[in-house]
Amino acid sequence: MASTLGRKVLMALTGLFLCLYLVVHLAGNLQLLADDNGKSFNWYADFMGHNPIIQTISILNFTFIFLHIIYGITLTLMNRKARPTKYAYSKPNANSNWRARNMMVLGSIILIFIIVHLVYFWGKMKLTHYGLVEEGVLVKSFAQDKEQLDLYMLVKAAFADLWMVILYVVSMVALAFHLSHGFQSAFQTFGLNHVKYSPFIKKLGLAFSILIPLGFALIPIIMYVKQL
Repeated sequence: MASTLGRKVLMALTGLFLCLYLVVHLAGNLQLLADDNGKSFNWYADFMGHNPIIQTISILNFTFIFLHIIYGITLTLMNRKARPTKYAYSKPNANSNWRARNMMVLGSIILIFIIVHLVYFWGKMKLTHYGLVEEGVLVKSFAQDKEQLDLYMLVKAAFADLWMVILYVVSMVALAFHLSHGFQSAFQTFGLNHVKYSPFIKKLGLAFSILIPLGFALIPIIMYVKQL
């Protein structure tokens, strides 16, 4: 994987895996909007936290995020070094669009979001043993000898703060732009840049880059409005 092509292939593979992860993660997070006082989401969180297969995939996911970041930075720096400086600044639109030229900036915004997300949610869940579920919200646990955490209330409290909602929405806008370029680029890396397939891939990428971030952004907005 020392070659530029190898790095691009790895970027594409990790990127597509993370796209699949986003779909699964969104499906789970949508349980936050269920009108059951958090029962569905707490069940989902309990399952994700104690199923060994999910835990293995989670480790793989963090590994892919790390690799995606490292190779993304490496490729960006290599491209900037190889690019003729004067030409790049005088005609920036000649070879690429705004999204392509700012993938590292968009990725940096997403990385900041991931760090805040992990510290605020995963960190509190693992380190502070956030409050237990109330009677009536308790669901059948996958580990019967443990106390079940009320992660729904943790998320609800977070999305009562306007700054957290704004952070999520801004980050999802960055994710949308990042996906709109990255999704198509991944398939081009695999050689699927053909007149027969490209229009479909382009439309699929556009739909994915809009619907997935929109779904994530609507969750904090709806939860915030409900608490006004």
